[in-house]
Amino acid sequence: MSDTAAELDELGTEDSSGVAVGKPSAVWVLIAGVVGLAAAMALTVEKIELLIDPSYVPSCSINPVISCGSVMTTPQASVFGFPNSLIGVVAFTVTLVTGVLAVTGVRLPRWYWVGLAVGSLLGTVMVHWLIFQSLYSIGALCPYCMVVWSVTIPLLVVSGSIALRPLHTNTLARAIYQWRWSLVALWFTSLLLLILVRFWEYWSTLL
Repeated sequence: MSDTAAELDELGTEDSSGVAVGKPSAVWVLIAGVVGLAAAMALTVEKIELLIDPSYVPSCSINPVISCGSVMTTPQASVFGFPNSLIGVVAFTVTLVTGVLAVTGVRLPRWYWVGLAVGSLLGTVMVHWLIFQSLYSIGALCPYCMVVWSVTIPLLVVSGSIALRPLHTNTLARAIYQWRWSLVALWFTSLLLLILVRFWEYWSTLL
């Protein structure tokens, strides 16, 4: 199979019945839905336990830095007046259902994938705001939140690749597509370095 044919298969082709998504992309969406929903549900349960008993210590509060409890009690954890995790539950439920449909070969319309890509973009913006808040305002990291961070970026890449398939002949769009996973790897590396530097004073005590 040629490189062009392989890309078409991965991104998916489109006809009157909708977009046929390649198996790798469909599996990626399904994995993001499963992992993201599990993390959002776990965080929601921990939040409920904390509301019931303010003295409750969440299972994800491990040390002064890795501490869900320190994050969940801040205003940033309820940006819209309710726990952020509820947004995740809804968003990743949609993602999970989308992944199941894609894996089983159901063709969803192009506008649906565009909507998922836009939603993923908004989620990515919110994730980066929360990353900044966690590192430089709250001063603590929530493991479940970090799981959500880790699946949101790849989800944006995959859903965006499918939604923007018609732009594959554009030179810039094609270059971004070809380097997409390298950019994701760079993002993960940068985030790890930021965490290492921000909390180095604590990490150094563990050496």
